[in-house]
Amino acid sequence: MSSIKIILRDKPTSEGLYPVVLRITKNRKTKLISLKFKCLAKDWDEANNQFKKSFPNSLQSNILLNKLKERALKIINDFGLEEIDFTLNQFDEKFRDKSGSDVTVLNFWNEKVEDLNKAGRTGNAKAYNETRKSFFKFVKNNQLMFKDITPTLLDKYETYLRANNNNDGGVGVKMRELRALYNDAIKKGVVAEKYYPFKTYKISKLKKGNNKRALTRAEVKLIAELNEFEHPHLAEAKRLFLFSYFTRGMNFYDMMKLRWSNIENDRIIYVRSKTKRKFVVKILKPAQDILDYYKDTISFTDYVFPIILKEGLTPLQIENRKDKKLKQFNKDLKKIASVVGINKPVTSYVARHSFATNLKELGISTDVISQSMGHQNVSITTAYLKDFDNDIIDDANERLLMESFSLYELTKQYSGLAV
Repeated sequence: MSSIKIILRDKPTSEGLYPVVLRITKNRKTKLISLKFKCLAKDWDEANNQFKKSFPNSLQSNILLNKLKERALKIINDFGLEEIDFTLNQFDEKFRDKSGSDVTVLNFWNEKVEDLNKAGRTGNAKAYNETRKSFFKFVKNNQLMFKDITPTLLDKYETYLRANNNNDGGVGVKMRELRALYNDAIKKGVVAEKYYPFKTYKISKLKKGNNKRALTRAEVKLIAELNEFEHPHLAEAKRLFLFSYFTRGMNFYDMMKLRWSNIENDRIIYVRSKTKRKFVVKILKPAQDILDYYKDTISFTDYVFPIILKEGLTPLQIENRKDKKLKQFNKDLKKIASVVGINKPVTSYVARHSFATNLKELGISTDVISQSMGHQNVSITTAYLKDFDNDIIDDANERLLMESFSLYELTKQYSGLAV
């Protein structure tokens, strides 16, 4: 528990004036913070913790004292909302608005990347590192402070990125990482919230529709119809794409790390790497056939797919393996699109977009799709994301299977594996 009170110090100055201070008490420890007011003892109303009318400009001074008290209460409340067990020094820094005065953006960013690597989140660390290189190549100031990142500076950075062939998507990725870094700096007391530039600079303007990225159900059918005997070098890419499509758009990284221990009866149970949310996915027939295929292949690991080929790799080795295999996967998907006649860019992420778009076209609620995919960003769907039972989501996925041209039967005609 913590409490605050505005009081007079018990020792007067050499002029016989008593300093007015804010006393904060937490866990039986106290700290006094000067409010830069002084008065005679006779001018202080101890019962109401304010100046008496005998004090010069007492009305205005008491209004200011009240504002300072409200500010202190808000700081305590904000710490509570963020579940931070703050120290008295942290409160002092926030209250005086002096926190982080000697912490540069570069130093904070370096520490962020280092912490992510230590936590094994090498993918996020790599993304932050790439944006850091880009940003400081633009700003050319290693002593930049967070409060110096203004909406004007962000506009200029966006112009710089576009001049270097970044589209809306590329600009958006870097700006979102920069925003996340700034939010983390505010949370840790490195910069005051009043300097936050993203209230004015809106990243939402960089969003673009994903319809062009999504495949129609007819185009998904074309991929399912790819003859694996004629194109054996593309068979694995085909299986991975369809497995992602029929498992609610599971991304490549999660497929790569999927283990047989994640499969229980007719469900896949795993934690999505990006959001750390638990997923329970019903295994549809096309996905089951892919699992059956790999179950019968020789493997020296517990991983479902032959992407990570041995156990005990470090997080950095896994990240490097992901980069190499994902690049090959996307290259093969491009070839598949050319072979089957799809005139759209097809990448690993297109399976996820296609899953969502095709469910929507079947009349499935946006809320259900959002929950099915594990979206946390309210801008993707609705302002509030409801929790749905797995049975409801499973029914929605069953509808997708029923409407998807019986992919299982189609692929049976062209290969020994029904994908």
